[in-house]
Amino acid sequence: MSLFRSRPSILLLSNLHRSIKSNPTTIFSTFLTTVGSKPYRPFLFSSLFSSSSPPPSTLEMSSLTAPMSDPPLDASLNRTIIKSIVTAEPEEWAGKKVVVGGWVKTGREQGRGSFAFLELNDGSCMANLQVIVDSGVYPLGQLVATGTSVVVQGELKKPPEGTKQKLEMKVFKVIEVGPVDAAKYPIPKTKLTLEFLRDFVHLRARTNTISAIARIRDELAYASHTYFHDNGFRYIHTPIITTSDCEGAGEMFQVTSLFSDTEKIEKELKENPPPSESDLEAAKLCVKEKGSVVAQLKSDKAGKAKITAAVSELTKAKEDLSKLDERSKLKPGIPLKDGKVDYSKDFFSRQAFLTVSGQLQVETYACALGNVYTFGPTFRAEHSHTSRHLAEFWMIEPEIAFANLEDDMDYAESFVKFLCKWLLEHCVADMEFMKKNYDSSAIERLRMVSSSPFVRISYTKAVELLEHVTDKKFDNKVEWGIDLASEHERYLTEVIFKKPVIVYNYPRGIKAFYMRLNEDQKTVAAMDVLVPKVGELIGGSQREERLDVLEKRILESGLSLEPYEWYLDLRRYGTVKHSGFGLGFERMLMFATGIDNIRDVIPFPRFPGRADL
Repeated sequence: MSLFRSRPSILLLSNLHRSIKSNPTTIFSTFLTTVGSKPYRPFLFSSLFSSSSPPPSTLEMSSLTAPMSDPPLDASLNRTIIKSIVTAEPEEWAGKKVVVGGWVKTGREQGRGSFAFLELNDGSCMANLQVIVDSGVYPLGQLVATGTSVVVQGELKKPPEGTKQKLEMKVFKVIEVGPVDAAKYPIPKTKLTLEFLRDFVHLRARTNTISAIARIRDELAYASHTYFHDNGFRYIHTPIITTSDCEGAGEMFQVTSLFSDTEKIEKELKENPPPSESDLEAAKLCVKEKGSVVAQLKSDKAGKAKITAAVSELTKAKEDLSKLDERSKLKPGIPLKDGKVDYSKDFFSRQAFLTVSGQLQVETYACALGNVYTFGPTFRAEHSHTSRHLAEFWMIEPEIAFANLEDDMDYAESFVKFLCKWLLEHCVADMEFMKKNYDSSAIERLRMVSSSPFVRISYTKAVELLEHVTDKKFDNKVEWGIDLASEHERYLTEVIFKKPVIVYNYPRGIKAFYMRLNEDQKTVAAMDVLVPKVGELIGGSQREERLDVLEKRILESGLSLEPYEWYLDLRRYGTVKHSGFGLGFERMLMFATGIDNIRDVIPFPRFPGRADL
């Protein structure tokens, strides 16, 4: 149908005719934009232009009317998540045609190769969907290998009575296949140890255990954000790179560009040697001569053009001299000053590190917004190979304004209980798997912690109780002043009290400088939440808000005041009592799942000698 047969088009052309003489090309382009981008014949518009304003040329018309379209996209697969199928009542899905995608857990040919059963899992849940494929639909040998990925379309139906599946799929189309060489695939369907899987960190998420941990980890992260949001906390992103050592232990990864800069300089000097003294003298002489020329021209009151040209040559000579001078100062090796590394030449002009905690930085926002928290990665350069330590791990660190140690303990207990209840309500299948395969007490432990009031005792009282233990010989001697070891912490919570324990008021000598000094001058207002299975889950304290005391504590810790001046400003300007704590996210996962090694509850473990991917 002709474009001009519609009334809106005629009205539009009438309006365009009034202003067409001023800029016909622009008006024409506007018209096309308004009515569409289809290529219309040029002669249809010839009557719009008067003899004094000729129409655009054929070439112009062609460029204006050429279709502007991208290559067509593939149609959406509209994939249905397997979890939505297996968790619903069979009647909701039976008879429906859907597309599902996933990885083959197990596959087997049946009926003398006439059809195959595939157990398909897409990671959305622990359960698989049984898929039936006839040999006439697709070559079965390319589908049955464990690890093969497939996207299939078919009809959901109820299986015969007596089978464990509520629903199965009869495939009528195989849309995509990601094949696997079964002879080389390193993750077979046989049971594998977690230690073995650490050598295949890029593939281990396909196993039931690691995928279950990943889902539990995701739920715990979501639960954490939910808890703090519901309790009026603001989420603050603290820096990964810092110049402050929060713990004062010095076990930090250094961030520097000095090594890469040095390599670049050495390569540059090798390819392009620095200028000699004679080169520099020649450049200086050139600048002097060019300067004399400019001075003479000005003295002779020469024309502006001559003076400008001479000044330009002088400027160029000065720039050349500056470049030569800079290159002459380039030296191979790490820059030194007074026999020490000159960090003023580093990227940040000072020493910088990967953070061990976001606590100090998030305190700045607690002193402005009230209750806040940070949730992010932290780093420790400890050469530790224990099952409880990583070089990179995640911490949840709330900071509570106008709060003392008692408030801090209340929030810590409430938070842990919330997380336990969340898992019991939202991770039933995955927790049942962990209970069956790794820790038979996992679910009961969550129930106990979520419903029991936590015991609260002083460090001094805890030491007294441990000193009187006779049924166990500790590897680490118990005496006042020690930092409680994991065996001590677990004995308190698993044997003596059989529930979570909060120990508070620790000796000042074993705690960080920022913890508030108590009136006895021997202890600080610190607290640890101890739970069965892992021992310390949370460490926290009331922060030292008194400027003079904090300055003294920093110096006692062997630290310099200068990097902490900004932290001291929080005490100089509107100081306020505040408290906070840190929950080791991976330790919470160990506690919840019963997994013994922390390297198995983080997607990509980093520890001495290993940083895969």
